[in-house]
Amino acid sequence: MGVINVTPDSFSDGGVHLPVEAAVTAAWGMLDCGAAIVDVGGESTRPGSGGVTAAEELQRIEQVLLDLAGAPVSVDTSKAAVARRALELGAELINDVTALRADPELAGVVADAGCYLCLMHMLGEPRTMQVNPVYDDVVSDVKRFLEERLAFAVAEGVREELVCLDPGIGFGKTVAHNLELVRRLDELAALGRPLLVGLSRKSSLGKVTGNPDAKVASTAASVGGAVAAFDRGASILRVHDVREHVEALAVAKAVAG
Repeated sequence: MGVINVTPDSFSDGGVHLPVEAAVTAAWGMLDCGAAIVDVGGESTRPGSGGVTAAEELQRIEQVLLDLAGAPVSVDTSKAAVARRALELGAELINDVTALRADPELAGVVADAGCYLCLMHMLGEPRTMQVNPVYDDVVSDVKRFLEERLAFAVAEGVREELVCLDPGIGFGKTVAHNLELVRRLDELAALGRPLLVGLSRKSSLGKVTGNPDAKVASTAASVGGAVAAFDRGASILRVHDVREHVEALAVAKAVAG
């Protein structure tokens, strides 16, 4: 899954894809490099970020989606109005970092459309999620949350076979929490749904590689994390540097047989 942040304040690219042409060119390039789908988002969810209105979010991504007609596209949103329009424009998956908690209408939009859905774990909200996150056991707590949100989605009419789950690396977790989630990813895979993992460029990887003040990690660190996640059961890797990840994962897959 290639990442296209149509925002001025993403932690990873600082607004490089905010212009429509830049976003569309990058998306087609990712698909050419082997991405199975591109994830278009019009609202930053980096630590400390504020929200935007549905109108502003749509204003950022609508033309991008129009220009990507026919491409496999996911939309990173927690708003029903944005999801509804994105699905009208051909999006196949709604990637909701709030796991259907932010907008009471979103579950119905997804259920009615019969589209794919990703439910992610996040502790708190983007503005405060990295302020002293604490768990009894991070893997057990995240697993319980994802199981509950999956049950909620199904109860709202979403087909279970269309749902994937995301442990939310970096969303209300310390470096140790993030590593533990990847280390024990098989426990989350036991929920029976495909796992989406987004380690790409996360600051935790930069800290692991020796920079305690890291805000972003290198491509090499990101690829290392992705291969580790794949080895432990991740089905979808959400990444910024598609070609490098595709090649590394192709080798990991060949070795795994």
